[in-house]
Amino acid sequence: MQVAIALFDQMTALDAIGPYEVLQRVPDFDITFVGHSRGEIRTENGMLGLTVDATFDELPHPDVVLMPGGIGSRRLIADQVVLDWLRTAHASSRLTTSVCSGSLVLAAAGLLAGRPAATHWSVYDVLESLGAVATGERVVPLWDERIVTAAGVSSGIDMGLAVIAHLVDDVAAMAAQLETEYDPQPPFDSGSLAKATPEVRQRVREYGRVRN
Repeated sequence: MQVAIALFDQMTALDAIGPYEVLQRVPDFDITFVGHSRGEIRTENGMLGLTVDATFDELPHPDVVLMPGGIGSRRLIADQVVLDWLRTAHASSRLTTSVCSGSLVLAAAGLLAGRPAATHWSVYDVLESLGAVATGERVVPLWDERIVTAAGVSSGIDMGLAVIAHLVDDVAAMAAQLETEYDPQPPFDSGSLAKATPEVRQRVREYGRVRN
């Protein structure tokens, strides 16, 4: 099964790498990182480089599409190369997925019109301006529509497991979970907007990290 994960400059690394780490545990999944051109892209802070191994044109009909987010996703909303690739890929894909603000790109391609979708909490308004219905859910599967969206950054791991369960079976998903020892036990309970205190929200603004 061919899985295409899009890469682009100023993306959020974990949006792509989180799902990748669980998806690649399934032997039948062949994962390719795709982009505008082969070679390195730099993630949003410029510290990390990831490599595009195939262009969008070289992989027009993957079985699974994954669009990550990050500040760079804002440019993709008006990028006709990416939008046309998404429309073409979705016409024959088994699943088209997004993590974080990657859902903005799916919405811009017309794939989420009037549909509920997850995204990073900082861009609910942008998602709705593009015709989708923003939700606070961590993962929003629309199996009949062959679309799955996930909220911010770390939620892509949860989405990856849901994708495996849907395309293979629950045991395969649980095996991937065990192999990666994904058993979250964070020392704090501040991982959603509803749980964060005003002080935490202010620190996020100070750090300038609300750009997903």
